[in-house]
Amino acid sequence: MSRDHTEGTATALDTADDADAPFLELLARGADAEAYERPVALARAEGRPAERIAVLERAKALALRVRAELAGRRRREAELSALFETAHDLAGLRDADAVLQAIVQRARSLLGTDVAYLSLNDPARGDTCMRVTAGSVAARFQQLRLGMGEGLGGLVAQTARPYVTDDYLRDNRFRHTATIDAGVRDEGLVAILGVPLTLGADVMGVLFAADRRARVFEREQIALLGSFAALAAAALTTADLLAETRSALAGLERANAIIRDRSAAVERASDVHDRLAGLVLRGGGVHDVAAAVSQVLDGTVEFTETAPARAVEASRTGGHAVRHADDWIAAVTGGDLPGALVLRGHPALDPVDQRTLERAATVTSLLLLARRSAAEAEQRVRGELLDDLLDARDHDPRLLRDRARRLSADLDATHVVLAARPDATPSDADQEAGARRRLWSAASHLAATRRGLAAARDGGTVLLLPLEPGDTATELARRTARHLGTTVHETVTVGASAPVRDLAAHPDAVAAAYEESRRCLDALRRLGRSGDGAAAEDLGFLGLLLAGDRDVTGFVDRTIGRVVAYDERRGTDLLRTLDAYFACGMSPARTKDALHVHVNTVSQRLDRVGHLLGPDWHSPNRALEIQLALRLRRMTASAGC
Repeated sequence: MSRDHTEGTATALDTADDADAPFLELLARGADAEAYERPVALARAEGRPAERIAVLERAKALALRVRAELAGRRRREAELSALFETAHDLAGLRDADAVLQAIVQRARSLLGTDVAYLSLNDPARGDTCMRVTAGSVAARFQQLRLGMGEGLGGLVAQTARPYVTDDYLRDNRFRHTATIDAGVRDEGLVAILGVPLTLGADVMGVLFAADRRARVFEREQIALLGSFAALAAAALTTADLLAETRSALAGLERANAIIRDRSAAVERASDVHDRLAGLVLRGGGVHDVAAAVSQVLDGTVEFTETAPARAVEASRTGGHAVRHADDWIAAVTGGDLPGALVLRGHPALDPVDQRTLERAATVTSLLLLARRSAAEAEQRVRGELLDDLLDARDHDPRLLRDRARRLSADLDATHVVLAARPDATPSDADQEAGARRRLWSAASHLAATRRGLAAARDGGTVLLLPLEPGDTATELARRTARHLGTTVHETVTVGASAPVRDLAAHPDAVAAAYEESRRCLDALRRLGRSGDGAAAEDLGFLGLLLAGDRDVTGFVDRTIGRVVAYDERRGTDLLRTLDAYFACGMSPARTKDALHVHVNTVSQRLDRVGHLLGPDWHSPNRALEIQLALRLRRMTASAGC
C-alpha cells in the first residue's frame, strides 16, 4: 500500500471523528432534534468542502437514529414501570374505583394526552356510561352516556375493536349524535383513541385517550393503551369476584339467622292458622287477611294487582311464594286480574313463614272468588241490558228505564257509546280469550262505577257511559283508554260515538252509535294511534266520513268557523282570499292578480288567517281540511239558495 493512500485513509478517519464529536455532545446533553441541524448549518456557513458536509450529514442521521432509539427505550421503560405499578395495585385491590383512576391517570401521562377516561357498559340500559376521567373539565362530558354504535366509544363497545381518529367531529366513520357531539365540543376534544376492555368475548367498557388538538396515535401507543385496558378489565373482574364472595358470606349469615328463628316461625304459623280461620268464619275481607298476616310475620303484607308479572307467574306456576328483590310474592287466584299478597322488606324469610304467606294467599283467593261470582252476576245483568239496546229487542221505554234504574243507570241522560279493543296481538286462542275477559271485566267495573253499561261484543268491549256537562266524547274516550290500559296492563284503543240522547225512547240510536264508534276505533288503529281514544269529531275530515250523521256544518265550523265569524264581524274578505290562495296553488303573487289587490294586502290577510287558525294552517293535512271545508261551505250555501 502506498504512503499517499495510507495518509488519505488516516485523514478520512480523522475527519469522521471530528464530524461525530459535536453530535456525541448533543446526545450526551439530551438536546432536542432541532439542535442536530446546527453543526451542518455551521459547516455550510463556513464554506467547508462538500465532502466535509456529506460526512456531517451522515453523522447527523446516525446520531438522530441513536437519539430515537434511546428515547424509545426510555419510553418503554416508563411504560413497563407504569404497567408493573398498576399490576401491583391490582394485586392488593381494595377499591376498584381507585385502581381504575390510577390506570386512567397513568395512561394519560404516558401517552401525553390532555384527557383520558374510561366508560363501562350498562347491560340493563343497553348503553355505556362514564366511570372515571382524568384531565376533563366539562361536567356534561363527564356525564355522557353512549348508545351501542353511537360515537367512537359506542362503536368500540359494539365491535370490540380499537378505533382512532385525528379529528372526531369531522370524521364521518362514526354515528354522531347531538348529545355526544355537544359533550365533545364542551371538552374541546379533537383526536381520540379508544380501546375495548374485554373479558373473554365480552366487552366490559372502553378506555380512551384524547387530545384537544389534531394528533396521530402511533401503533405502539395503541398497544400501550390496550395493555392498560386489559389491566382495567382485570380490576373490574376482581372487584366482581370480591362482591360475589361478600354476598355469599352474607347469605351464610342469613342462613344462621333462619336456623335460630325456626322455632319462633313454627309458633307464628300456628297463630296465623287460627286467625285466618276466624276471619273466614266472620266474613272478613281481603285486607283483613293482609292485616292479620302482617301482625304474625312482623312486617307489611298487602294485596295488590300490580305486583311484578314475572314473579306472580312464577308463584302461580310453582304453587309457592317467590322472592323478588327484598319482597316475597304469593300469587292470588280468583280475582278479575292477576294479583298477589306481597310481604315487603323481608329478604330472609323462614320456610315456615313462607308457607304461612302461601296459606294466606289461598284464603285470599277463596274470598276473591266469592266476590267475583257476585260481581259477575251484576256484570251479566248490565251486559244483557246493553245487548238488548244494541239489538233493539225491547222497544218498551218504561221497561227499559226500570231495568236501567235497578242498575243505577239513567237512560234519559246524554250518553256516549265507546268501542274498546286491546292492541296486543295474542300468541294463541287461550291468550286472546284471557285478554278479552280481562278487558270486559275492567270495562264492566268502570261502567258500574260510572253508572253506565258494558258488554263483550265483536271481539272487544262496548261501553255506554253518561256524558257529564262540560265534557266531550273525545275526552271521555281518552280517559277510558287510559283507565282500561292501566287496569289490564296493556294498551287499549277506544273509539267514541257522537253523544246520543233519550235512549229509552229511541233504543235503535245505540246500535247506530255503536257502528260509528267501531268505525272510529278502526280508523285510530289504521292511523297508527293505537292506545289512544277519540271521537269522529277529533279526526277532522276523516271524522266527517266516519260519523253516522255526516255533521257537515259541525266540520265546517270546527275547521274555518273562526275565519267565517271574523269576516261577518269585520266585513273582511278572508274567506275569499283563502279560496283564491288555494286556487292559485298557494302562490301570493298569483293570488293578488286574481283578487286585483296588492301582494302586501294578500300577505296581511294570510297573516290574519294564521292568527285565527293557528301557525300550522298551511301544513298539508290542515290545508286539505281547510280546502274541503271551504268547498263544503260553498256547496251548502248553494243548496240553501
